[in-house]
Amino acid sequence: MEHPIPGQPADSEFAPWAKKYVHLVEDPDIVHALSTQRDHLIALLARLDGSYRYEPGKWTVNEVLGHVTDAERIFGYRVLCVARGEQGPLPPFEQDDYMANAGFGSRSLSDIAAEFESVRDSSIRLLRGLPAEAWMRRGTSAGASVTTRGLAYVLAGHEKHHTCILREKYVIA
Repeated sequence: MEHPIPGQPADSEFAPWAKKYVHLVEDPDIVHALSTQRDHLIALLARLDGSYRYEPGKWTVNEVLGHVTDAERIFGYRVLCVARGEQGPLPPFEQDDYMANAGFGSRSLSDIAAEFESVRDSSIRLLRGLPAEAWMRRGTSAGASVTTRGLAYVLAGHEKHHTCILREKYVIA
């Protein structure tokens, strides 16, 4: 049974750095937003070359998708912790350190896409199963006071941010 609190979270529900992500999510039903995003991203990936990078020093398509998948796992873990009442602080993560150790270049785009789809489906199932009172629970993530709802929107907005970049910079005409 779904119990999401409708609408975008207040700015006090997520870290200040995440505002640019949260405000990309327009759908007031976060579970629906995540499902729709998954489908759109999977369709977009069919038009991309996993080894393509639009300029030297930028991530390849494989690396962008791998980063989105890593972040999905991390943000999903934060959602779980805060929703369950964790009071200890949750650590930040440094994306470039994760990328340096990921090995996405040696994998196929289809394999990373399947992994993303699985992780996204797990996030959706987690959010669908939350009781109503869990959505406004507060915790501390990367030094900021956050709610479960705020974190769910960060998760969705982060993916949307990177999907927009893939559309703008990586689609080869």
